[in-house]
Amino acid sequence: MTEPIKVSTTIHADQPTEPYHPLWNWFGYDEPNYTYSPHGKKLLKELTELSNTAPHIRTHNLLTSGDGVAALKWGSTNAYSEDADGNPVYDWTIMDQIFDAYMEAGNIPLVQIGFMPEALSDFQGEYKHHWAPADPYATIMTGWAVPPNNLKKWGDLVYAWARHMADRYGEEKVSTWPWEVWNEPDGLYWHGTIPEFCEMYDVSAKAVRRALPNARVGGPHTCGAFSNPKAQKFLREFLQYVVDHKSPLDFIAFHAKGNPVIWKDHVRMGVHKQLRDIETNLDIINEFPTLSHLPVVIGESDPEGCAACSARVHPQNGYRNGPLYSVYVVESMLRTYELAKLKNIHIEGAVTWAFLFDDQAWYDGFRDLATNGVDKAVLNGFRMLGKLGGDWLSTQSSHRRDLQEIMEHGVRGEPDVNVVATRDDKGISVLVWHYHDDDEAGPDAEVSIAIDGWGDRKASLKHFRMDETHSNSFGVWKAMGKPENPQGADYAKLEASGQLAQIEDVASVAVNGGKIELRTTLPRQGVSLLRLDW
Repeated sequence: MTEPIKVSTTIHADQPTEPYHPLWNWFGYDEPNYTYSPHGKKLLKELTELSNTAPHIRTHNLLTSGDGVAALKWGSTNAYSEDADGNPVYDWTIMDQIFDAYMEAGNIPLVQIGFMPEALSDFQGEYKHHWAPADPYATIMTGWAVPPNNLKKWGDLVYAWARHMADRYGEEKVSTWPWEVWNEPDGLYWHGTIPEFCEMYDVSAKAVRRALPNARVGGPHTCGAFSNPKAQKFLREFLQYVVDHKSPLDFIAFHAKGNPVIWKDHVRMGVHKQLRDIETNLDIINEFPTLSHLPVVIGESDPEGCAACSARVHPQNGYRNGPLYSVYVVESMLRTYELAKLKNIHIEGAVTWAFLFDDQAWYDGFRDLATNGVDKAVLNGFRMLGKLGGDWLSTQSSHRRDLQEIMEHGVRGEPDVNVVATRDDKGISVLVWHYHDDDEAGPDAEVSIAIDGWGDRKASLKHFRMDETHSNSFGVWKAMGKPENPQGADYAKLEASGQLAQIEDVASVAVNGGKIELRTTLPRQGVSLLRLDW
């Protein structure tokens, strides 16, 4: 039997460092028509309940033409068409269903201006794609991924849309929503040039501002820049255009993706690649001193690039159903805070590109937060992040891996057994996690948690856990024999297992000289949240 790793951690309860903000509380997906399905509405409400801060929700295809029927990597609203004389026809029926669902759930839209309606597209070929996970990714890029054939009509559409949102939900509310232009124009999502994109951005941003003078607009949502000269060139030229033309820009957006692979007989994650993408983009932004004060939104920040690419077809995506995805989110998000501080840039949000896929088999290996209405383990990682709040506290861990080392080599060999903590007016929250890139068995971590600076007040403890046997509906489903269509009591059991498990509830914890000593055994790929109240 492998000996456990001995880990010592320290939390200084009387040493706040800076305010905490939940940059992780942003989510997105390709398929807007899943938004208002029963499972979609349920999940949106759960995202709101993650913390005391409303989540931001980003989705593609809000201006795409079509019948409003969802499909993998496809969605549509048919908001824009033209009559026989070429005059614009606006129809907000499907759009309203989407945004009504956000308002009902208490979400904040990150409104994406895209993609190109069919009537404004001169693409020679099919407009709607027909894609399955085994197909080449590039086949999704059809007539919606082109520049507008009439910039004035495009600008008028954006203006009309923004005014409709204001009329329906109130200008004051809608003006607080961030508005963004397009998605990954340096990649396959834009069949135009960089100057054409910059011109389209300028027209779009000014149309939003004309409709909503106090709204925030941003872009360009370029792809991960590490080892990607095209993405680096695009971001630099876009930012230079903004400087030269004084285009409206209130936040800068880019994407960051990891790189999981099959290593020998198991999945090996690539968190180093995701962090390198973030670092490279922040370094480019710092080349523009008149813009580096702007906040950043990482519009997609994920273990890899394609949420709809099932693990059945792409086995390197086999991390998605169980605890590894959850602990990876914790690792990558908390390291993102470190990078922001290191580069002196405020990262406002980091979007997890995962939602749900209706009408798919249970645990079919998609990058989603829930399957058939049952929450996956990853959502419980977010639930624990949601219990942080107030101010960061000073902490140490004997097995905290160095950020630069992780960006060079990943988390191989020794695991990252790390701790962060926050303090609010009722107590402190301590988050401990045990991460390794390799999805294979490894020793547990025996973690001692020393809290000083507590004072002479009493303390109570609630301990929450996500690992292979806690807060992991996938493990329960496997133990059931992987039923294809769970019903009744089985469904209820799965639904309950998708919630965050509490493993300790102690009314009175010993406090000696203002210090508290706790211990826990944390399995590999496990996460614990310990809440201590005064």
